[in-house]
Amino acid sequence: MNHLTYLKDVVTLNLDKEKCTGCGMCLEVCPHEVFKMNTRHVEIQNRDACMECGACSRNCPFDAIAVQAGVGCAAAVINVILGRTDQPCCGESGCSPSGKKPAACC
Repeated sequence: MNHLTYLKDVVTLNLDKEKCTGCGMCLEVCPHEVFKMNTRHVEIQNRDACMECGACSRNCPFDAIAVQAGVGCAAAVINVILGRTDQPCCGESGCSPSGKKPAACC
């Protein structure tokens, strides 16, 4: 699969390796191969490919993954394509969790 990148360094995805048991459910449901398996648990291999759909966090039986589904990259890409410049495309403040506002965002 091609490694997609939506916007750099704005994804809300977080993985708690202490909670991860390596069940691999996130590998099964992630449409963009964001995760990879190491010997004991998963790791994030391509954070910027995450479109924040939330499939990984909703399907993790151990609550090891957190992501704000529906905000951030996916919404930003859609808003830019549609020409919307007045939408809070990366969260309530219009910025990523790091406080940076990506170039393609509003």
